[in-house]
Amino acid sequence: MVRASRSGFTLIEVIISLGIMVMIAGLAWTTLAGSIKLRDVLAEDDAVARSARVTLNKLSQELELSYITDNTTSVGTYRTVFTGEDDGDESILWFATTGHRRTYMNSRECDQAEVTIWTEEDPEVNGQMVLLHRESGFIDQEPDEGGAILPLARGVTKFQLRYYDGTTGEWQETWDTQSTETLNRLPRAVQIVLGLAAPDPDDDDDFIEQIFVRTVVVERADRTTQSAFSKSSGSGSGSGLPGIR
Repeated sequence: MVRASRSGFTLIEVIISLGIMVMIAGLAWTTLAGSIKLRDVLAEDDAVARSARVTLNKLSQELELSYITDNTTSVGTYRTVFTGEDDGDESILWFATTGHRRTYMNSRECDQAEVTIWTEEDPEVNGQMVLLHRESGFIDQEPDEGGAILPLARGVTKFQLRYYDGTTGEWQETWDTQSTETLNRLPRAVQIVLGLAAPDPDDDDDFIEQIFVRTVVVERADRTTQSAFSKSSGSGSGSGLPGIR
């Protein structure tokens, strides 16, 4: 009687197989963890870009339709300003605009509004700021008071504004419609530089700065004079706005 031979794995073969399986599982986990981290980084970058886009669109709409009143001596009139101050990486701006949108039906508001844009330190995140937006649907003698204050963007690292003078063809760091140099004149364009904190893919505890720049043409400003435009385009370091008139 012939016995059937039994075949199987030896202990060494089993150990080697388990080792190979562990190596494959480790490689798969490393690849999966890298893919998940990359997905999270891309999602956070997209959130930063979306926040910048929403912020710049909001500011662009209001700045394009900014205005000042010419006659401030009539009875019952109101005072409007376009005043921008610069403090290094932080700017503050007061202005009036016709870009206001009513949020409540039948409310006693129109398209005019007083707006203030400025930054304050974020109490929750060290080294970052919050971009605040004040909007009042009622124009009065106090262009810097009243209205609702809401955060426009968080994680702000830089907020700078520059103003293009259509008369001189030069960029200004500040603007004031009550000063003698720019009395009752709007800037022809406003350049917005917005820096937002994005996660650092190499260090979870740190962040990197992403810069977003947009130039907004103020529709109600005086047109750029030919002499100023010629001066800026001939110097090679002028307005950088060849399409603006």
